[in-house]
Amino acid sequence: MSAFARFFLLVALALAFGLAQADAKPTYVQSPPLTQVVKAAVGSVKSGSVQVPLITWGGDIATIHANGNALQTAPDSIFAGEGLNLTLFREDNFVRQVEMYLSGKTPYLRGTMGMITMASEVICPKPDAPTCPVVVYQMTWSAGGDWLVAKEGIKTPKDLKGKTIALQAYGPHVDYLMKLLADAGLKPTDVTIKWLPELTATKDNPDGNPAAAFRTDSSVDAAMVITPDALVLTSNSGVGTGSEDSVKGAHALLSTKTMNRIIADVYVVRRDWFDANRADVQKFVHGLLSAEEKVRNLFGSKTGAEYKPMITAAAKILLGSAGATADAEGLYLDCEFVGYPGNVQFFTDANYPRGMAKLSGEIQSAFKPLGLLAVAATLKHAGWDYAKLKAGLADTVASEAPRFDPSAVAGVIARQQQAGTLGEGTLFEFMVLFEPNQKEFPAGLYESDFNRAVNLAATYGGAIITIEGHSDPMGYLQAKKDDATAVVLGRIKQSGKNLSMTRAVQVRDSLIAYARGKKISLDPSQFATVGLGFDQPATGMCGSEPCPPKTKQEWLSNMRVVFRILQVEAEASVFKPLN
Repeated sequence: MSAFARFFLLVALALAFGLAQADAKPTYVQSPPLTQVVKAAVGSVKSGSVQVPLITWGGDIATIHANGNALQTAPDSIFAGEGLNLTLFREDNFVRQVEMYLSGKTPYLRGTMGMITMASEVICPKPDAPTCPVVVYQMTWSAGGDWLVAKEGIKTPKDLKGKTIALQAYGPHVDYLMKLLADAGLKPTDVTIKWLPELTATKDNPDGNPAAAFRTDSSVDAAMVITPDALVLTSNSGVGTGSEDSVKGAHALLSTKTMNRIIADVYVVRRDWFDANRADVQKFVHGLLSAEEKVRNLFGSKTGAEYKPMITAAAKILLGSAGATADAEGLYLDCEFVGYPGNVQFFTDANYPRGMAKLSGEIQSAFKPLGLLAVAATLKHAGWDYAKLKAGLADTVASEAPRFDPSAVAGVIARQQQAGTLGEGTLFEFMVLFEPNQKEFPAGLYESDFNRAVNLAATYGGAIITIEGHSDPMGYLQAKKDDATAVVLGRIKQSGKNLSMTRAVQVRDSLIAYARGKKISLDPSQFATVGLGFDQPATGMCGSEPCPPKTKQEWLSNMRVVFRILQVEAEASVFKPLN
């Protein structure tokens, strides 16, 4: 689906729901722990066709297709071939979904890792509770469908300090925002959160969502929204003009196209039902893995007799209209299926920085200060034998193809250097200092810096990481003081650039080797090295020349390598989508 089509569609929907009315007021809610919100007695899972929840997300297209493009399992479907009889239903209200899970209407819970973690206390009040969740399958990562939209004056995540942010209660964006704040060196208490009941506008509640609050409440500085709302607020992902329901000056600060390893969509199942029906749950997972591969192939060609029934059914079930096929395609483009290799990595690779255990711990640490979680929960994995789950699958090996076009990356960096805007779009930065004449960067000396770089590279998989080398200008300044010729000064400058580039490359290579030693694979194409010499000394510029260092500390501060996490979403040619 084109961005323009989605933009005009959302404008029409906004007008239909009355979002443009000047007197519209956002309906805020409280966000206590789910233990205070969920009202449902624990019951046994109902017999008969197993109820399986969906949410309005591109990954759920594969679940629908596995069921034969129908809510009830079709005879010739993938799930029927697995011997399953399922009834799918869409439920985007997570509180209602949790209540159905507890009461036994469904043994499955469908959400993000953050949503499941929020529910952990209410569904697993003690370790042996029958409703404790078993995580059985990772469906997708969000890869563009979730946005942080901000008003004028907010250019980096650090600028959120002291600001007010609109956010759906119990939704998929809570852990997204908390991780972003943490990476920016901010705490949850550094911002004010206004909670809303809906993720996007509904016919019954057009004003109870973050986009409406961002539009109508002048105290709201930023909002966590999904793609269609972001396109409307920012005048089709540019800068909001103030017309057609956009907000003047509104712009996208960040989306999951850049932060593409933060929102993990999963299925969990009740422990009691899992213990009694392990074989059927495994068949469910295998069916989903098979359907993922088929859906990817169908989207890859968009031809053949199977594509139209699939996308039409997805539009009808997920969006309420069989004619909304363009929107269904847009949902698909906003997610990244992880497939068999991704499930193996997520659940079994203890070194993977974005694996289930590490993600769960990160989320819990973020939720406690918000009062959303009081007791730490240990989420259990199904412990599948992935060698058996591999049967019949084609895509069982993780791709090692570079995700970035090196020539396009180099072009972006070169244009910024020529324009004097190097670092534009920087989300975060940190530096590594080195000693005079240092030629090596051993991991033992820089372990904390390398760990930070590895984690940022894993989380912000859609960002370029520039490694900028800077050198000491003292030799140049002394030569200038001694009246060296322009040719000599030029050579010293070039030598400084060459040396700084060498050091940047050495740091990159040491970082990649360090990650490899921990069995973590980094994509070299994500890193761009830059040698700046002493064009941007830490001690500043005095006119057109570097300022002379006044102390040893100032002198040493110029000998540095700077890591920048650089957002390049506007550079469509740089990043290669994995789907």
